[in-house]
Amino acid sequence: MKSICSWSLLIMIFGCSQIELPPNIILIMADDQGWGDVGYNGHPHLKTPNLDSMVKNGAVFTRFYSAGSVCSPTRASVMTGRHPERMGICGANCGHILTEEITLAELVKQKGYRTGHFGKWHLGTLTKDILDANRGGRQQNDIHYAPPKNHGFDVSFVTESKVPTWDPMITPPKNSGDVNGSLIEGEPFGTYYWSESGMRVIENLEGDDSRIIMDRVIPFIEKAVLDRLPFLSIVWFHAPHLPVLTGEKYKSLYSGLSEDEQEYYGVITALDEQVGRLRNKLKSLNIYDNTLLFYTSDNGPETQKEVREGKIPFGRTRGVTNGLRGRKRSLYEGGIRVPGIVEWPRKIKSGTVINVPCFTSDYFPTIAKILGIDIDKYKRSYDGQDLQPYWSEQKDKRDKPLAFQFKKKYALIDNEFKFMGGAKENSRLYNLITDPSEQVDVSTQYPEKFKSLSNFYRKWHYSVQKSNLGSEY
Repeated sequence: MKSICSWSLLIMIFGCSQIELPPNIILIMADDQGWGDVGYNGHPHLKTPNLDSMVKNGAVFTRFYSAGSVCSPTRASVMTGRHPERMGICGANCGHILTEEITLAELVKQKGYRTGHFGKWHLGTLTKDILDANRGGRQQNDIHYAPPKNHGFDVSFVTESKVPTWDPMITPPKNSGDVNGSLIEGEPFGTYYWSESGMRVIENLEGDDSRIIMDRVIPFIEKAVLDRLPFLSIVWFHAPHLPVLTGEKYKSLYSGLSEDEQEYYGVITALDEQVGRLRNKLKSLNIYDNTLLFYTSDNGPETQKEVREGKIPFGRTRGVTNGLRGRKRSLYEGGIRVPGIVEWPRKIKSGTVINVPCFTSDYFPTIAKILGIDIDKYKRSYDGQDLQPYWSEQKDKRDKPLAFQFKKKYALIDNEFKFMGGAKENSRLYNLITDPSEQVDVSTQYPEKFKSLSNFYRKWHYSVQKSNLGSEY
């Protein structure tokens, strides 16, 4: 409470122009949006004017990565700055965020922030009372009950996991993709929105899901501004995760293309529209200049199961990697390199381009540094680093590699080099600058680099195992 009162008192005494106010913070994440699924990366059809505008007005990361190649692990990295397997989150429905972890919401509340989480949670279950989504309400899974309110969030409007991208509470046609065989079209989808009070939300749930989410984000922001409180708003859209479908307004923008393309591109454009709506609201509230706004995706583009099995040629998963190898669930570039944008007009000059590899684990230490919080006092391993030296162009090299691990496979990205392998495959070394599609193993050409990264991985993996045993709590 002291932090809240002190900021209000300083504003009253000196006025906003006389002091350095803490920034408002918004973290936006799409779901399964590929690195090439944006207009600014040269997509031949896709319209994302608001994301393109963010790039022009802020900084774009040419090599931004999700810390996981599937959803829940990446979300854990955003929330904690730590590799997800340090807390036992090994996949989409594996583990949950532990109470011993320090979350972004708990971090910023030390500085008087109001905190809100909106959209897809996927870091634990949200109810013990009724069947919900993948694990909620099933007695054997009560151990995974971990709603946002238990992790520092004042306000929330969240689902445990995926929902359809249009009319999210209703089961869509099966050709929308990823519709469980037991679900009946037109009946409840079985995954619900929950508020911070633990109640099911039943109003304003028709139409575009991204708009439904933003309808809750904007009042949260307006209330924080009215109360003169800095805020953290985490907005995790479901789009463009399967089931993919949208309204005629958005499909019509892509007339002449196939039905599946119209649906997929329309879903992303509808999401982009809500990003624009949010930015316009920040401007009308006169807080745009001092709002730190990040945008990314949780992993690379999906490949529909029916497509993988050869039953249909393409399906609704039309995401692209712009030639990068691999997709979702892969540690090749296509599975983890994702859109990355940051805006903060007061601090980041427009048109900034960041070529240094960065990833979602960097959010936590960056925000801590901005707010003057020393995270070393928590005495635990952090995998991310402060991003400010990169967007201020003070540094153009990474201090330590980005580390990835998923299902007994691993990868390290050390500036231009990438070291990767697995339990049943040999380690390899790629030069991502000369070989972005990861076709040529250069380990024999750079034996010292190969050896140093191999040693780094062994030490890092041992550190992750220790963390997973709870040694840092």
